[in-house]
Amino acid sequence: MTADGREEILTGIPGSPGICIGPAYLVDRQDFDVVDRYALDQGEVAEEVARFKKAVRKADSELTKLIKKSPKEFSQHAYILEAHKALLHDNALYGRTIETIKKMRVNSEWALKTAVDRVRLVFSRIEDSYIRERVSDVSHVYNRVMRNLMGSQDVELDKINRRVILVARDISPAEASQLQLEWVMSFITDLGGRTSHTSIIARTLQIPAVLGLSTATQKIRTGDIIIVDGAAGVVVVNPDDETLAKYQEIKDRYEAYRAQVARKSHLPAETRDGMLVAVNGNIELAEEVVAVLDLGGDGIGLYRTEFLYLNRRTLPTEQELFETYKDIAEILNPRPVTIRTLDINGDKVASGIMTDEGDNPALGLRAIRFCLKFPEIFKNQLRAILRASAYGNVRLLIPMISNVEEILAVRRLIAEAADELAANQEPYSDKIELGIMIEVPSAAIAADLFAPHVDFFSLGTNDLIQYTLAVDRGNKHVADLFSSLHPAVLRLLKNVASVSAKHHVRLAMCGEMAGDPLHAPLLLAMGFTELSMHPRAIPTVKNTVRTLEMSECKKLFNRAMKKSTCGEVRDLLESFSKEKAAGGQPGANKP
Repeated sequence: MTADGREEILTGIPGSPGICIGPAYLVDRQDFDVVDRYALDQGEVAEEVARFKKAVRKADSELTKLIKKSPKEFSQHAYILEAHKALLHDNALYGRTIETIKKMRVNSEWALKTAVDRVRLVFSRIEDSYIRERVSDVSHVYNRVMRNLMGSQDVELDKINRRVILVARDISPAEASQLQLEWVMSFITDLGGRTSHTSIIARTLQIPAVLGLSTATQKIRTGDIIIVDGAAGVVVVNPDDETLAKYQEIKDRYEAYRAQVARKSHLPAETRDGMLVAVNGNIELAEEVVAVLDLGGDGIGLYRTEFLYLNRRTLPTEQELFETYKDIAEILNPRPVTIRTLDINGDKVASGIMTDEGDNPALGLRAIRFCLKFPEIFKNQLRAILRASAYGNVRLLIPMISNVEEILAVRRLIAEAADELAANQEPYSDKIELGIMIEVPSAAIAADLFAPHVDFFSLGTNDLIQYTLAVDRGNKHVADLFSSLHPAVLRLLKNVASVSAKHHVRLAMCGEMAGDPLHAPLLLAMGFTELSMHPRAIPTVKNTVRTLEMSECKKLFNRAMKKSTCGEVRDLLESFSKEKAAGGQPGANKP
């Protein structure tokens, strides 16, 4: 409860949609941000190294036990705990800590903290939000080892036996694996972001979550009544009766709506006048394919392949990549699987491949730029993807394309990879479709130059909006300026759509804009025939498409393009959506 007993609203980052009302349960744990340093005699160094290794072995054993006893709801995310086990022995943490103990003759706690701080600094300079937020995994591993070094007890979330909303500074994947969903209704954290593993797990478990609240653990105490609005990123502490009634009504409507659309999720997404839209899922792991199919997805519109390259000392082999891609292609066949090639900085690929990331990694050697700099790494992945294409409907998607020279170089490398497979009598499809991510303004503006060289465009609106508006959506100080409805963004999308129609290039979208049903009328009006999103958004977007007619979508789009601010466009779309829900004829008598 707030100090003066009055209602208080906290704003954070939406982690997982839904409304939850209930008592808070504060997870109190020791803070390891500050540790003492003390010197060792030379004769104590070996014993200290052994103490550190023992703490790591214990942490490894703890994670193994958690994996074995994780509930079935968490099973598809067990890979995260496996990654934590790998991090325990990563040279940047394990090796550097031991080296610091030996060279500086200092205690394990301080040596480990020094190693982790170095890793955190590297991650903080990464612009890509998905990769940047992997630093939270490093922190979770650090905390586990530190608890063992200091003899602290882990928080036992599986012992909670009443209906609560968890309030914590952070919740690690290991802790999330202990959650008993009959008791834990929701959680909120001071740390974390939209693409953190904590957020991903919350969406999979289908419980509301708000992250990045900064001060929640300071302002909320166990027993306080709080409201969590996971879609808006809002937490209401000590709500008054009027606020409680309002949110209870919203919660009831939301849950009724979710149940309704879930029952129809396997029906086609076809407008009332016959326009068919493919609604696909974005995934990063093979295990997520099941969720896409269960929720009515028509295929995979974006398979992020970075995970197989992260948290390891060596590059994945062609065979390892092929087997993963093949499994997904076979499960989904004949549905499409769009595989995006490697899209991370070189320094995160493997410990043996280090590059100078520069002052601004987001504008540096990343994605296709890195792949063309190291063609053998790229061809290794291309061969694996081509081989998998013999087992299903595989499409190839190239990220971060900014000039035609890059796509020409990509085509040459694809041809080389295909020739190498043919020479080894390895089967592959020679009809695999090639697409490019339109995610930088140069590609959107000059889309007509790329059209002759590709089969489809896939709009990556997350990066496109960031680069167009010069806004980092992960920075809470400017995140409110990040808007998919900015007139400049809409004009770029319209330009790409016009080029697509003229050159008969299929038009898809795989950014977060595709997963918001509010945007659906505009996207359909522009000619997007494929939308790809987080699997949980699939039923709602499909349901929205089935309520629309192309004539009304085009009228709405023409009106939206005359607006000069994001707010005006949003107001227009929200008014349309409300009138549609009420059964009226949206905008029937409006200019």
